[in-house]
Amino acid sequence: MSIIAEDEDLLKRAVKYLRKLVAEKKDPTLFTKEEFFAKINRAEKQPGKRFDNIDELDQYIRSL
Repeated sequence: MSIIAEDEDLLKRAVKYLRKLVAEKKDPTLFTKEEFFAKINRAEKQPGKRFDNIDELDQYIRSL
């Protein structure tokens, strides 16, 4: 750490790397185990869409 503190370029690189790590931590697609299962529970309570055959599914997907 003292080597980094004495070298301004290394210090700037370290700060840039730490900021990158913090930004990655804020990824909205990451959630805790509890949040994940809460999303699953909410999704299971919502009505779904059913298709009688693959052609209906294909037609629906193409219409999106």
